[in-house]
Amino acid sequence: MSKGYRIVARRYKTPFGEIDIVAQRRDTVVFVEVKARANLTAAAESISPRQRSRIVDAARHWLAGHPQVAGLALRFDVILIAPGTRPQHLAGAFEADD
Repeated sequence: MSKGYRIVARRYKTPFGEIDIVAQRRDTVVFVEVKARANLTAAAESISPRQRSRIVDAARHWLAGHPQVAGLALRFDVILIAPGTRPQHLAGAFEADD
């Protein structure tokens, strides 16, 4: 929120999986996956292609129920968390067609 994002949903559950955070900033809807591991590298490596696919499917489910955001840009971000470090925000970490 300190970066100007408005949280639209948290822990949004779908038949395809869960989206940790749905946020909006200006004309962009952002789907955020939060990963916590022993270190930032392990957190980054824990996001598999299969998990990215599930997040994209869950995002499509969310979008289908929110026609008011049709036409806005979409982005998939990741926030990495590890003990003793500051959270790392990776904007545009992956694309819907990866």
